[in-house]
Formats: sequence, C-alpha cells, structure tokens
Amino acid sequence: MDIKSKHKVESSFSMSSMTDIVFLLLIFFMLTASFITPSGLPVNLPTAQSASISLQKNSLTITADLRYVLNDNEVTPETLENELLRLTGGQEGTLSLNIDASVPTGHTAKVAGIAAKLKQKTVLVTRPE
Repeated sequence: MDIKSKHKVESSFSMSSMTDIVFLLLIFFMLTASFITPSGLPVNLPTAQSASISLQKNSLTITADLRYVLNDNEVTPETLENELLRLTGGQEGTLSLNIDASVPTGHTAKVAGIAAKLKQKTVLVTRPE
C-alpha cells in the first residue's frame, strides 16, 4: 500500500529576504562611515597670531516725531552718516534700529542705505505680537 502525504516539503530557499538584509546593512555602513573622522597623516602645524575682531554695536532710535537718537546722542538725519562713521571708524559692526511704527518707511530705507554704505549690518528691533 502506497501512502503519500498531502503536505510535501519543498527544499527551495528564497533569497529575497537575504538580499533585503544585505542592502540594509550596506546602507547602514555607508551612512555611518561618513561620521567617522579620518585619522590622516601626522602633520606639525605652524603657529600664528590671530587678531581679535571687535564688532561695534550701535543703536539708532527714530521716534514718532522723527527725532534721531544714536547711542543716546541726538543727531540730525543729515549728520547721521558722519556720526556713525566717527563711531565705527570704518570697521564692520551692527546697527540696531529702534524705529517707531508710525515713522514712514522712507526714513527706514535711508538709514538702512547709510548703514550698508558703512558696512554695518542692520537689525530691526520689533515687539512680539
């Protein structure tokens, strides 16, 4: 009597899951290899003195009645450029603009142009809503 089972065992092996794991490991090692700093060659680096950089920080306030106050000193719009040049000495720096909301934008644009001409970065000071 010949008895055969209904469940036949297959001896084949699927490689798709193995290739998925290999590719994931490859991606992992490629990404982590970029975080490792290379040791490089030993080099005796030369020494040098560095100059200290001091940036000027100035503040300009324009009030609602169009008064210009530069670092607690009142100036006129005509003398603003000369006063700012005298304070900065031609060096780079930062100019904080405290401008009233009612001041026309033409005054703000004029001051920003003067600051750019004198290599001053402008920061417009605002109040959070």
